[in-house]
Amino acid sequence: MAENELRGKHRQRVLKGAAILTGINNSEVKCTVRNMHPGGAELKVPIDARVPDEFLLYVATDGVGYKAIVRWRREDRIGVEFTGTEPKPHWHYG
Repeated sequence: MAENELRGKHRQRVLKGAAILTGINNSEVKCTVRNMHPGGAELKVPIDARVPDEFLLYVATDGVGYKAIVRWRREDRIGVEFTGTEPKPHWHYG
């Protein structure tokens, strides 16, 4: 069965710059949002990036921080589920 058939919702293709904010020493990993719907997204990350299982995904063009949980990982792609939103952290400059 194709991966798209497993999804309950269609993800809209997008190309947005974003930052994975871990809160550990106020660190961040730059990434690209490849597709998205209100419940989740697919991210492209650097192949050597260390991304925790839970983080805040800040998408500057949306002005929103999405609380995210990793649902799958494949090479330089990560699928996440959104569990809520919160304002941009005060320490993040973006």
